Amino acid sequence: MSGNSDKQWATLDKDLNRISQVEYGLTVVARPMVGLGVALAFIIIAGIAAAFIFGGQPGSAIIIAAAALGAYMAINIGANDVANNMGPAVGAKALTMGGAIVIAALCESAGALLAGGDVVSTISKGIIDPTAVSDTSIFVWAMMAALLSSALWVNLATWIGAPVSTTHSVVGGVMGAGIAAAGFSAVNWSSMSLIAASWVISPVLGGVVAAGFLAFIKAKIIYQEDKIAAARKWVPVLVGIMMGTFSTYLAVKGLKKIVDIDLLSAVMIGAAVGAVSYVGSAPLVRKQSEGLENRNKSLKVLFGLPLVISAALLSFAHGANDVANAVGPLAAIVHAQEFGGFAGKVSIPQWVMVIGAFGISFGLLLFGPKLIRMVGSQITKLNPMRAYCVALSAAITVIVASWLGLPVSSTHIAVGGVFGVGFFREWHHNRRARENSAKRTPEKRIAAEERRRRKLVRRSHFMTIVAAWVITVPAAAFLSAIVFYLLTHLFH
Repeated sequence: MSGNSDKQWATLDKDLNRISQVEYGLTVVARPMVGLGVALAFIIIAGIAAAFIFGGQPGSAIIIAAAALGAYMAINIGANDVANNMGPAVGAKALTMGGAIVIAALCESAGALLAGGDVVSTISKGIIDPTAVSDTSIFVWAMMAALLSSALWVNLATWIGAPVSTTHSVVGGVMGAGIAAAGFSAVNWSSMSLIAASWVISPVLGGVVAAGFLAFIKAKIIYQEDKIAAARKWVPVLVGIMMGTFSTYLAVKGLKKIVDIDLLSAVMIGAAVGAVSYVGSAPLVRKQSEGLENRNKSLKVLFGLPLVISAALLSFAHGANDVANAVGPLAAIVHAQEFGGFAGKVSIPQWVMVIGAFGISFGLLLFGPKLIRMVGSQITKLNPMRAYCVALSAAITVIVASWLGLPVSSTHIAVGGVFGVGFFREWHHNRRARENSAKRTPEKRIAAEERRRRKLVRRSHFMTIVAAWVITVPAAAFLSAIVFYLLTHLFH
């Protein structure tokens, strides 16, 4: 009897184990389905909101469809673009994934709603001749095609794990629809050549600036005999540079809605904020450094808080600047349907900006971790010092580009900064290995040579991301042309 009981218990244990495995499997399968379900619900809610506002008016069906597409685009921006701001901080372990998502969602939404531009160019970056799409119905279908195609491309890029520029995706979408509507002569090719140049300028400039700051930190702090004393001297200087730079960045790029500031005034504001930040941070850094050991690990503590602040400021500025680019086609469609014509610039209704802000937050929450991990830890290993250099590089490069009048991508700059830090580490590691090889025995020299050959930047990710950057505009344009053709033939 006892033997039968034992067998029954063993069978029951096996059955329970099978059930628990099935439940675990269902949980893993259901997790992405929950994300898709929430995203779909948000898209439907955006359409319903548009129906409440415009229900019964002529052309309301198009506005409802455009609102749903705008929500879809905003979700994709949150899933892809925002990772570039938070990835380095998470990779450096200055922020947890949950903390990064909460901070980014709040700062992106605040940037969009408080400081987002209230006027946006309907023909993104002036790449299409307005007279080529002056017919209202053609213009509306072109903007619908641009919105859907750019969202689809960013969605695909997120799925394969490539951080791409959402602004470039919109540019490609508008260009493709313009070509489909009026031919190649409708495109302003000089504007397109500047945008193409930014594919190279943005990441290279971001990488060089980030590598330069890392070289400075290594020389002035990390390789000093008394690292803590060096940090007390230079970390407040770096904090002052960071706060001054971000103040200038926000004044130039993020405060258009509140006040229009020229670059010189923005730089003066930045210099004043930087000086105050330096004075205020010096005693805090001195107090924080008390009792720290004279080792590199201790330095990470001093760079943790500045890195978190820089990531939050980057997210605020991104929300203020890039959300308008994303919802621009939606604002243009609403304007065209309300006023029956094309306009070079249109105001962004508050409900459109709300869709953009909340869509970004949902996209980040539901699908953002994949790209955050990619940017933060899978390209190269980051610590707080390296991640700080990336964040500072992003702000400085945008200001320099604005001063030079170059159209740059915040995505390309941030990811270029990660590459710059990684390749600098690789070069520096190899140089030190060569310098020390003469002092070693043959066996140690062979081991050192093997270590020297180790790559500190993953080449597979590098090639995937560069390829995605190069084809973003043509791919979005091709998709947009197809969508425009289908829309005009299905609904005409």
